[in-house]
Amino acid sequence: MLSVKDVQKSFDQFLAVKKANLEVEKGEIVAVIGPNGAGKSTLFKMISGHLTPDKGHIFFKGKELVGKAPYQICRLGLSMSFQIVNVFNRLTVFENVQVSVLSRMKRSFDMITPARRVAVQETREILESVGLIDVENRASGSLSHGERKVLEMAVALGANPDLLILDEPTAGMAPEETVATIKLLEYLNSELGLTILFCEHNIDLVFSFANRIMVMQQGTSIIQGRPDDIRGNEEVRKAYLGGTH
Repeated sequence: MLSVKDVQKSFDQFLAVKKANLEVEKGEIVAVIGPNGAGKSTLFKMISGHLTPDKGHIFFKGKELVGKAPYQICRLGLSMSFQIVNVFNRLTVFENVQVSVLSRMKRSFDMITPARRVAVQETREILESVGLIDVENRASGSLSHGERKVLEMAVALGANPDLLILDEPTAGMAPEETVATIKLLEYLNSELGLTILFCEHNIDLVFSFANRIMVMQQGTSIIQGRPDDIRGNEEVRKAYLGGTH
């Protein structure tokens, strides 16, 4: 579904991503791990079109993504949820997701039909699937951090993606919120067939959740494989796991 080949990105004289390669198959849960500054977020932003690679290629369902705008990539079926929560705080939970659904339906500039009558069922189905239906009328700014992270996922789901990219989905969450979020992602993958690509610093979570793992160090992907392969790789143990796993 997704193929990243030798991408590179620099900022002034700093080479943030030197040579990154990544493969994601349909239906997989793939994790990207690496120390702070390894280039994980930069890689995700290049895949989603928020940054343009200096070199390399990114293919999604056989189509080249390099040079496409984020909204064009989103319409191809790829959505991203960011590390820093990015929702409309003054809108309700329902309205945040509804905006995403209306955009996908190309109804965001409809001046005739009142918005409250459009995409109601689709929006509520998404809120039901992520467990936010009971707070649909609350202002988004009043939610807990964990609820806001889940809401941003719901907004991403409003685009009806085939591939969902999550940049540290459990960052800042309490332990019980982390457990609930992982159960949600497992449900989205197993029951709704959503392919998931994520990066995460919680190594125990990564090894228990991901089908395959790609490891980055200093802007370069050094290996991609199944958890057991990664755990037993000497280069990974030295570079990132510190020989403890």
